[in-house]
Amino acid sequence: MTSVIIFGLVDNPIELSLEEIQALGAKDQITLHHCIQGWSGIAEWTGIPMVRIIDLVKPSTKVHAVAFRSFGEGLYGGQYYDTHTLTTMRHSQSILAYKMNGRPLGAIYGGPLRLRIENQLGYKMVKWIESIEFISDEGQIGKGFGGKNEDDEYFDLIPNI
Repeated sequence: MTSVIIFGLVDNPIELSLEEIQALGAKDQITLHHCIQGWSGIAEWTGIPMVRIIDLVKPSTKVHAVAFRSFGEGLYGGQYYDTHTLTTMRHSQSILAYKMNGRPLGAIYGGPLRLRIENQLGYKMVKWIESIEFISDEGQIGKGFGGKNEDDEYFDLIPNI
């Protein structure tokens, strides 16, 4: 990742390098990760709160959702992506993580930049983030179900934990 593109229905579309993201500030949180496959684990994550990104790009009042696109591929092919409501992005534990347990985030854990949303199951936390798009609703991208897993495997759009 050389940079992440942040665009869509915003007043200030931007492209930020990892170094620029890190310069925006950091938040640390220790959380229990719940995977839909049944396992869990605890880690310390460091990243920028999504609310800082929201304040920076200034989304339109028409924005209801935020789409995260990955450099990775979905299980059945095609670019992996997922969406979240703007309300969820404002949650205090929604961050763009670039460190895990005090070290730069390795590729195996979604580095150099991944989404962490601690009130959602793991498949909603996009790894290897390429771009972030502010959109009016989830139905306008992919097959219209809100994410690659929702499109191809009938997962729930909002798997709150």
